[in-house]
Amino acid sequence: MPAPSDSPGLRHEVRRTLVLAAPLVIGQLTNFGMNFVDTVMAGRIGKVDLGAIAVGSSIWAAGFLFTLGVLLAVSATVSQLDGAGRPRQAGEFTRQALWLALALAAGLIVLALSAGRVMDALEVEPAVADLAMGYLRAIAWGAPALVLMLTLRFFSEGMGHTRPTMYVGVLGIACNIPLNWMLMFGNLGFPALGAVGAGWATAIVLWLQLFLMMFWIAWRPQYRPFDVFGRFSAPNPREIVALLKVGLPIGFMVLMEGGLFAASALLVGILGALPVAAHQVAMNYTGLVFMVPLGLSGAITVRVGNAVGRGDPVGARRAGLVGIGIALVFAVCSATVIVAFPEAIVRLYTTDPEVIALAASLLMYAAIFQISDGLQVAAAGALRGMKDTRIPMFYSVLAYWMIGMSVGWWLTFRAQWGPAGMWVGILTGLSVAAVLLTARYWRLSRRTIEFSGVQG
Repeated sequence: MPAPSDSPGLRHEVRRTLVLAAPLVIGQLTNFGMNFVDTVMAGRIGKVDLGAIAVGSSIWAAGFLFTLGVLLAVSATVSQLDGAGRPRQAGEFTRQALWLALALAAGLIVLALSAGRVMDALEVEPAVADLAMGYLRAIAWGAPALVLMLTLRFFSEGMGHTRPTMYVGVLGIACNIPLNWMLMFGNLGFPALGAVGAGWATAIVLWLQLFLMMFWIAWRPQYRPFDVFGRFSAPNPREIVALLKVGLPIGFMVLMEGGLFAASALLVGILGALPVAAHQVAMNYTGLVFMVPLGLSGAITVRVGNAVGRGDPVGARRAGLVGIGIALVFAVCSATVIVAFPEAIVRLYTTDPEVIALAASLLMYAAIFQISDGLQVAAAGALRGMKDTRIPMFYSVLAYWMIGMSVGWWLTFRAQWGPAGMWVGILTGLSVAAVLLTARYWRLSRRTIEFSGVQG
């Protein structure tokens, strides 16, 4: 029977979670910034290049989100093994995850090279489609670097070392801007490749990020007990299948949530130019703000997983609830800012009065779902720390698609609410997910304590 919890108090837990989360938030913001930079710089070339990056990056994002979700299982598992004092086993697990990552890279490459069929089905303008394919062919060269870097990043995060995520993110955006300047606009003797140049710039950045992450792990002494690069391990099907059992549901869950937002943008596009512009402005801002709870979610996974690994169910429950509480506080602050300054926020993106008016009204729905979005991503992170992923996967299908998308579609097209209907659908889906995931963590963490016999 485990000993009673000797985990630190509430104040220490809050401080430790925030220390872990801060570099992750900065890393997420810089990753978001790379796409923002590509979009802004493409807009200076012309609408065809801008459209090509919008279409190409959307297709790439679908594969990326799924891959990211699968590999999130690495941080959950490493955090538990580290908490249990088994660094060598965590190192072996990471080597097996690297083999899986290469298989996922192959899938990303196939997706990029076959994207022409998707664009044909969506009847994308031929000029835009051709340029988007060039963008995808270029960025596909970075797929192996992307997945290997993510695996090593999540290994480091699972140990509780999150600063490398920040360093890699800052390196990415710092290199992306000059590489875009050279390859998109044809400076310093390079040909002007436009949107295709943005794809090459991103591929180069991904390899630079991988080299930095590899150097950091090989150099810093805190990684030596794990011996990740100290030996060669052939693929072990049993280990890889075990990783997939945890990771595939996470990948599917991340894809379901991301797909809800992507599909909503496509459906709003049917309504015309003004709704699309307003929707894009409001969605871009909410996406930027979401990077904070998303980074916090990674820290929650590590704190919960580490407590689970050391046999401390009370500490695991406390870590998850503290993380969810921090996410709730941030969500309230974020919602307050949106309610107080909706038009000022929109004016950062556009000066068109019609777009400002409509986007500001949509931000009111975004203010409400700040609470739901913060809670659901924090609770999902806590559940990942317990390696509970299958039931949350089914929750994601129910909340985001069976309920959220159905409500959004009906209000938008049947009830004639316009883009506001789709935002109500998103709000509904996120709220259902927040209730289901938070309630599951509450029950599961309490049940674990009761089963262990430890007094909380």
